[in-house]
Amino acid sequence: MHMPNSSSMTVFLLLEFADTRDLQLLHFWLFLGIYLAALLGNGLVITTVACDHRLHTPMYFFLLNLSLLDLGAISTTVPKAMANSLWDTRAISHPGCAAQVFLFVFLISAELYLLTVMAYDRYVAICKPLHYGTLLGSRACVHMAAAAWGSGFLHAVLHTANTFSLPLCQGNAVDQFFCEVPQILKLSCSDAYLREVAVLVLSVFVHFYCFVFIVLSYVQIFRAVLRIPSEQGWHKAFSTCLPHLSVVSLFISSGMFAYLKPPSISSPSLDLVLAVLYSVVPPAVNPLIYSMRNQDLRDSIRKLITWTSI
Repeated sequence: MHMPNSSSMTVFLLLEFADTRDLQLLHFWLFLGIYLAALLGNGLVITTVACDHRLHTPMYFFLLNLSLLDLGAISTTVPKAMANSLWDTRAISHPGCAAQVFLFVFLISAELYLLTVMAYDRYVAICKPLHYGTLLGSRACVHMAAAAWGSGFLHAVLHTANTFSLPLCQGNAVDQFFCEVPQILKLSCSDAYLREVAVLVLSVFVHFYCFVFIVLSYVQIFRAVLRIPSEQGWHKAFSTCLPHLSVVSLFISSGMFAYLKPPSISSPSLDLVLAVLYSVVPPAVNPLIYSMRNQDLRDSIRKLITWTSI
């Protein structure tokens, strides 16, 4: 029997949020609110860091890159889900699905690598302040950011090529609100998906290594902070690092569980919650976490708003 590969599919059907029109519109407005908040927050961070020369430091350079990645990631998935809810459809074209997989994996992977770099930046700033200018000069920062973007790109090429070369024999209904690799693998034939599963497992281990590096960096930071006699120094360091660590932990743990969980505990509602936790929540809350806990960034945003309103 001939088994078509994914390229013979002209259309995939995404997850339908609800079967009644009122609930579909509710999902549309909910996603619209989250998306606009992410656009506003990340747009403010990007504009403020770019316009204020006082923020042209390694930490804010990486933060600008993080906001760019967050904007790209949430713009890859949420607008299509909003359009489907608004127009009462589930369809996404094959090229559209492939583009969504590529862009999402690219941006999410690059974000994880960038978060690892940001943890290293904070570690050097707090634990080795005398070497900060040497280890994190402007050229080194550009190289590290470029490595994060480049690694994400290669990661995306590998996963997209592997996933969309698989023969599919389980229909074309993707049980997710965007084209997610594990959900597409469910449509593949019995043994054909093992190659991509092996690549996924390897990727998750690489991501887990990044997570361990981030945690160890913050352990060293907290140890250094506890030796500071000033209580104000403790508060400043903990208020900056703990929110960062909590968002990173949520992002990585939910993403790893979504990609590695056994099929026996899989369900549409669990898959949906996990996808929202690692694809929608971080881009929306990252600007809040970083700006609300950073006095310099808050002051610059306030000045920018005041200047534009004149």
